[in-house]
Amino acid sequence: MSVPEDEERLLPLAQRWPRASKFLLSGCAATVAELATFPLDLTKTRLQMQGEAALARLGDSARESAPYRGMVRTALGIVQEEGFLKLWQGVTPAIYRHVVYSGGRMVTYEHLREVVFGKSEDKHYPLWKSVIGGMMAGVVGQFLANPTDLVKVQMQMEGKRKLEGKPLRYRGVHHAFAKILAEGGIRGLWAGWVPNIQRAALVNMGDLTTYDTVKHYLVLNTPLEDNIMTHSLSSLCSGLVASILGTPADVIKSRIMNQPRDKQGRGLLYKSSTDCLIQAVQGEGFMSLYKGFLPSWLRMAAVIVNSSRIHFEGLMKVDEDA
Repeated sequence: MSVPEDEERLLPLAQRWPRASKFLLSGCAATVAELATFPLDLTKTRLQMQGEAALARLGDSARESAPYRGMVRTALGIVQEEGFLKLWQGVTPAIYRHVVYSGGRMVTYEHLREVVFGKSEDKHYPLWKSVIGGMMAGVVGQFLANPTDLVKVQMQMEGKRKLEGKPLRYRGVHHAFAKILAEGGIRGLWAGWVPNIQRAALVNMGDLTTYDTVKHYLVLNTPLEDNIMTHSLSSLCSGLVASILGTPADVIKSRIMNQPRDKQGRGLLYKSSTDCLIQAVQGEGFMSLYKGFLPSWLRMAAVIVNSSRIHFEGLMKVDEDA
């Protein structure tokens, strides 16, 4: 055995398999963040469905006229009416989503960074390349993860269906995948993919640009140093901007994914994401596009500080050290 191979064996696993280590790190961080913040995601989805005007066409006027409940009342209502553990209904496909999304995003981002964009002349990776690369990587990762997102949204609404006296659609996660595939084919698993990737691009753009801008401003203009407090404040601001940009697409995505379908898997409420957007604004007003904004912002800030920074800042550090 050669000397270089002996030396390689002595290296830490993170240095021997850097990409695999990054994937495992980001996946573990995303899973922990998902478990901790999933009640916010469930509350957000329930809020996005409240007062859905298009349901009146199907004779579901009772649900349409139900009074709007805010984030706290919605969360408390879930606990009181369905049980505390129902706050995590749909968490399994959410974890599946993070595995697929994180993997697809990481591979795409590194390919763009190393092959497509490359470094600048001073050996640094400029912010604009990070933003474009992050947006494109987010789009690819979200497109690959769309089936898991679809199942997550539909399972999040199962408790509400039971309270309304409607039959449950699925017995579990794998039954949901199988049923959607049987009724709508492969195409059915990608229902809502257009607003889903739009949201991913907008969220990544808002996240990356705002986070770095705020962090640099705080370090240069305040007594704060580059520490956990600075990261937390930057994440709070980037989560706010990302939520402002991405919530309308998220509302449209959730409604398209959750709409009732015929036996062929075709939606009965919306013909497209544009049709859903028009019906929401005309029937509920422009601000209906921001239903669920508060839990979305709080959750996004938490997820950003727990997972995204490990991924993207780790990549930037590799660039600087290379």
